[in-house]
Amino acid sequence: MKLIKGKENKEVLIEREPIDVETFKRMIRQMGLKVTKQRVHILEAMSEGRAHITVQELYEKLQKTHPEIGFATIYRFLKNMTDHNLVTEVRMGGFPARYELTPNQHHDHLNCTNCGKIVEFENESIEELQESVARKFNFKLTGHVLELYGLCQDCQQE
Repeated sequence: MKLIKGKENKEVLIEREPIDVETFKRMIRQMGLKVTKQRVHILEAMSEGRAHITVQELYEKLQKTHPEIGFATIYRFLKNMTDHNLVTEVRMGGFPARYELTPNQHHDHLNCTNCGKIVEFENESIEELQESVARKFNFKLTGHVLELYGLCQDCQQE
């Protein structure tokens, strides 16, 4: 689930859409790789539960049902998917990189520098401002990543 802020700045939680096995197979072929059970299992595990997962968390999750899939296999596959823009890597200083399947819908992130919590959000005003800045400097935007860092509500109360 992710937090969305629309035009009226109302917060709405929406669920991630499930991804079918055929889509996973297309993604693997798009990278020029052979479709294997291990690769499909990695993608299935990524699409369930937390939207942002570390390699270690993914490895531990897969060990319960697919102990034959090694840490290095997961790491290399995620790196390859990142290189092909099928997975987004979210990095914060001091915390391990987290990965998410690249969403169909663009969103940005609020990152807690204390506990590592990541909140996804969308804000039309920010998107319009970025476009305006790009036009001002004669840039044609092809994409962007917005990462905001601070303390989540829970960490502020500690």
